Amino acid sequence: MSKPLKIVIPMAGFGTRLRPLTWSKPKPLVSLAGKTVLDYVLDMFLTVPDFDSAEFVFILGPMMGEQIQEHAARLYPDWHVDYAVQPEMKGQSDAFWQAREFLHGPMLMAFSDTLIENDFSFLADEEADAVAWVKPVPDPRRFGVAEVNENGWVTQLTEKPEDMSNNLAVVGCYYFRESEDLIAAIETQIEKDVSLKGEYYLADAINILLAEGLKMRTEMVDVWLDAGTPEALLDTNRYLLEHGRDNSHRYGDLEDCVIIPPVNIHPNARVSQSVLGPNLSLGEEAVVKGSLIRDSIIGPGAQITNSRLDTSLLGHDVTITGQSGQFNLGDESWAVK
Repeated sequence: MSKPLKIVIPMAGFGTRLRPLTWSKPKPLVSLAGKTVLDYVLDMFLTVPDFDSAEFVFILGPMMGEQIQEHAARLYPDWHVDYAVQPEMKGQSDAFWQAREFLHGPMLMAFSDTLIENDFSFLADEEADAVAWVKPVPDPRRFGVAEVNENGWVTQLTEKPEDMSNNLAVVGCYYFRESEDLIAAIETQIEKDVSLKGEYYLADAINILLAEGLKMRTEMVDVWLDAGTPEALLDTNRYLLEHGRDNSHRYGDLEDCVIIPPVNIHPNARVSQSVLGPNLSLGEEAVVKGSLIRDSIIGPGAQITNSRLDTSLLGHDVTITGQSGQFNLGDESWAVK
């Protein structure tokens, strides 16, 4: 690649489906298997060709974007990151339009709640104009799908098809050899007002390019994870713990606790007289006493005493005492008996 690869992550949405976790933090900073959702999204790209020269573009919303910038500066100080702001929620294409000054040359993008397992090293020799990552699904009617001709080229992207004849769901990850082509198509989309309820969808811009002769092929993924809803976040947490993020071996000598793998317990967390796991993520400086917690994500600084929690999501600095059941609580909440 003659120009640095741009890796673009739109993250301007309000994360309404993950509230109350997202009342006080952007969705990409929600805790997940010992890190944040954003950290796992960024991990996806470590196999891109010449990764050290890649340049990131984060598209932020009008609120709480400084938290993303602080997180990136703290954990990835040597990375080149540019920031754009989408002041109004006018759709995916509008997000890219707001970042157009940074988009030149090859571009790889993924949405901030999309996690896939894929080796991107093949892009060094990619000859197609564009690539769309897809996964066959049992019922494609709630996804966007890629229509492919007999030669393997994508002919159209269709949102939420009415039938099940094509099950190639697009997973929200795309590569473009020339990002300027996508920006030109978005400009046409906006000029012609190709929108739905005031929002400009990326699939419509891509369809404009396909009609103009863009050569786009598909790339299959085996694992496609989602972090956009509480249920999906817990499912993804389970998968990650079962596939490399379990650190239960560090806690075999806790005399007054039972650890049931897989779990991810931060080294600075303090636990006593408790049964933890399976499928538990416990954040930094969390304190657990006399409790049973399973199948949950517990944020940093949480204080849990004499409680039984199952399939729960707790934000930062949550306090729970003498409770039993399923909880979904945002930062600095409490449930005390």
